[in-house]
Amino acid sequence: MSRQIVLDTETTGLEPSQGHRIIEIGCVELIERRPTGNDFHQYLQPDREIDAGAVEVHGITNEFLADKPRFEDVVQDFMDYVQDAELIIHNAPFDVGFINAELQRLQNWDSLESYCSITDTLVMARKKHPGQRNSLDALCGRYDIDNSQRQKHGALLDAEILAEVYLAMTGGQSALFLDDADGESGSGEAQQIRRLPADRPALKIVRASKEEQEQHQQCLENLEKNSGIKSQW
Repeated sequence: MSRQIVLDTETTGLEPSQGHRIIEIGCVELIERRPTGNDFHQYLQPDREIDAGAVEVHGITNEFLADKPRFEDVVQDFMDYVQDAELIIHNAPFDVGFINAELQRLQNWDSLESYCSITDTLVMARKKHPGQRNSLDALCGRYDIDNSQRQKHGALLDAEILAEVYLAMTGGQSALFLDDADGESGSGEAQQIRRLPADRPALKIVRASKEEQEQHQQCLENLEKNSGIKSQW
C-alpha cells in the first residue's frame, strides 16, 4: 500500500537559523493516489513575533495564535502521522528545514528524513518544465487546477492544491476529490472497488428487432451514398 502525505507549512519568517518558527502545518493523506480524508492540520504558538512580511503572505497573526498549542505539544501526533510515509512537498528544503529545526529544539528526535522519505515537487516540475515558472500558482495554471480560493497562503489549502498538482504532474488522477453518487464533489473518501458475486443472475440480452436491423442497414447505406466511402460496419 502506497501512503503519501502532501505537506505544507506557514512560518513566522524565512530563516529557521534566525529563530523563525512554524505556525501552521497542513497535510493531506493519499493512499494509492486517492485522498482518504485523514488529514492533519494544526496552528501553533511560536513564542515570537511574526514578521510583517509573513503576515502579508498568510494573514496569520500573533493574536490568533495566542491560545494555540506549541510544537512540542503536538510533535508526537505529527510524527506518528508522517511515520513511514512519502512526504510530497513543494520546495522541500524550506519546510523540512523548519521541521528539523523544531525537532532539534526538542533534542530527543532525529531529523525528519529518518522517519519518512521526501519528494520535492519543485525539483520534479523544473525537470518536467525547464526554463518555465514552477511556483504552485504557475503549475495550477499549467494543469488547469482551480486555485481561486487561494487569496492568501494557508498550509492545509496549499497542501490540497499541491496534491492536485502532484497527481496531474505525475499522470493518472488529476482531481483530488471525486464526485460522489449524488454529484456532490469533495467527499475526500477513498473509493473501494465493489466486486459482484460470481453466482449473480446473467444479464438480460436485448437483441435488435428485424425492423431495427432494417433501419440500421438503411442508415449505413445513406452514409455510404452521401460520403462515397464504403462502411466498415
